[in-house]
Amino acid sequence: MNYRHIYHAGNFADVLKHAVLARLIVYMEQKDKAFRVLDTHAGIGLYDLSSEEAQKTGEWQDGIGRLLDADIPAKAKALLQPYLTAVRDLNPDGGLKLYPGSPKLTRMLMRPQDRLSAMELHPDDYETLHRLFDGDFQSRITQLDGWLALGAHLPPKEKRGLVLVDPPFEVAGEFERLADGLAKAWRRFSGGTFCLWYPLKQGAPITAFHAALKALEIPKMLCAELSVRSDRDTTGLSGSGLIVVNPPYTLKDELDVLLPFLKDRLKQDRHASARVFWLRGEEVPEQD
Repeated sequence: MNYRHIYHAGNFADVLKHAVLARLIVYMEQKDKAFRVLDTHAGIGLYDLSSEEAQKTGEWQDGIGRLLDADIPAKAKALLQPYLTAVRDLNPDGGLKLYPGSPKLTRMLMRPQDRLSAMELHPDDYETLHRLFDGDFQSRITQLDGWLALGAHLPPKEKRGLVLVDPPFEVAGEFERLADGLAKAWRRFSGGTFCLWYPLKQGAPITAFHAALKALEIPKMLCAELSVRSDRDTTGLSGSGLIVVNPPYTLKDELDVLLPFLKDRLKQDRHASARVFWLRGEEVPEQD
């Protein structure tokens, strides 16, 4: 799966990922103590939706494009407010030209005492990301394989942290690497919150992936999955999922509001679906 992000920025998968990322940051800000966000596969940070690449696919039109000026029910609107406000702030003249990647969104939501560590391996993308944050003392941009960051950069000196692992899934074995990476990171930083993104598509080994995560015996893992269409007739992305380790106690109830709304607003056919459940921890189902 080729996931050069400029082609997909602002799509339905970004909406889910970034809406949840914003909720996690907002929750961490309830305490005055500083925290660090570690973004292991950061990309370029800011995306021009008017670019030739973004216009070629137009995926943002079925993602953030369906939300920004939409009439949203009050409960969902309140939960989406930090995320949508950040997107609007990047487009002060209205419309939708710029879209924040996860490091830019994180930085827009952070307080003065908080810090960002963003990793990007691709040389050109790293240079773009580095320029975006040049001179920002709250952000540390490193050219590094994000998988290595799960060992070398944990635990953070702040002892409070959120780790976003959002690999491109361009090569085989990424589901296994994601489970192995979490195992390594958990051993170093068991008190941290981790948010792992993964694709839903035809043939994706989701059952085996969930089983590998359960086998780690990490006490609390919450799973959220959103599919916008059937995977029967496509080899592309039909949905996406998130695993949140050590989730805020409020997150399950928030996702119970957000996921049904996102399913209805972002669906592309009648097979759209959404589910939120405990992979390990509270209210674990007997079966997936």
